[in-house]
Amino acid sequence: MIRSDILDVYADVRAPVLHLPNYAVTAFGERLDRHGADPGFTALLAYADEQPVGYAYANTIEHGDRYWQRTSPTPAQAYTSRTTLALKEIGVRESWRKTGTARRIHDAVLATGDEPYVTLMVNSAAGDGKVHALYESWGYENIGTSQPSLASPVLTVMIRAIPKATESSP
Repeated sequence: MIRSDILDVYADVRAPVLHLPNYAVTAFGERLDRHGADPGFTALLAYADEQPVGYAYANTIEHGDRYWQRTSPTPAQAYTSRTTLALKEIGVRESWRKTGTARRIHDAVLATGDEPYVTLMVNSAAGDGKVHALYESWGYENIGTSQPSLASPVLTVMIRAIPKATESSP
């Protein structure tokens, strides 16, 4: 059910570009299955009235991971020398956008681990640049570009620190 709910939301979110090979539901399903077998995989779905409205998934990457190898220029060792959370996908149905849902899903995924950094790749043209600007407003910075596959557009690689909850004083 989780996989089918993610695919359902994905198809709705990406409807305008599903005709492009990289964005086809079957291509996404294959990526989801591959990423689901990666270390540290975590997925989160948000529901309203028992209907899925958004999702995100991530996994951990280590020094030498193909994620870093495909990034140009080579990212700073401060990012690549330790385990990093790679946010692979986030999507929210249009009716739930601008409600804080995407940010809550994002933050919940980040709270699942103890990695010092989170990285993601974004198509800077997505939403006429609005998606990239949103990630910048969440504290992400550009560190390079990557083209994960021949069918993929060139993506902007972004990174930010994951703030840790501080213990409150008695």
